[in-house]
Amino acid sequence: MGDDLIDQAVFLGFQRGHIVVALGVQLDLFQRLAGVFAEHVIHLIADIHHVLGVDLDISGLAGKAAALTAGLRSRQMRERALELLSRKPQSRRELTRKLNEWGAGPEEADAVCDRMEELGYLNEAAYAARIVEVYSARGFGEKKLRDELYRRGVPREEWDEALARVEDATQAIDDFLQKKLTGWTGDRKQLQKVTAALARRGFSWSDIRDALARYETGIDIEYD
Repeated sequence: MGDDLIDQAVFLGFQRGHIVVALGVQLDLFQRLAGVFAEHVIHLIADIHHVLGVDLDISGLAGKAAALTAGLRSRQMRERALELLSRKPQSRRELTRKLNEWGAGPEEADAVCDRMEELGYLNEAAYAARIVEVYSARGFGEKKLRDELYRRGVPREEWDEALARVEDATQAIDDFLQKKLTGWTGDRKQLQKVTAALARRGFSWSDIRDALARYETGIDIEYD
């Protein structure tokens, strides 16, 4: 449930400046029928040739039909990719995996991804920036941000620029401690649970130790 909400937040931000294209089932059905029609035409011509003895270039027609079918298939893959990206942004690796699931080969998947990049619907730098923005705003540390970028298949060359926008973790950790340790009576087990939770959220142990020192000694931190 949490990941779904975050994915939605990522998409809503990524969607800015893009026109969402809604593609109907009718288009997909039309393309499928067109491919079936092309095959039936070739079979019909072959039957005419067999019955009437008319000299027709069956192999040439078959080649043209195959090219037509391939063209329709390629267009269908592009349309499905566009529909997917209009609903939820993807990394190139995520989109390629989905295209492979739909039956696209490596070259076909690359061509579709290239086209989506040309149209601006596949933008990994913007995707990385939005992921970092959403997760850091929800109180996650840098390690979690890196894990999420890796999980989503964002290229490492896009990480540094996106992560450079993350603010210092000090306030996020202090806010978390204030929330979880309000009324703390010195229970070490409770403190261990809170520090473990901070570690799971992707904060470094050095930052956590510094925050605990501030909290336990009652130091008030001034933020710029």
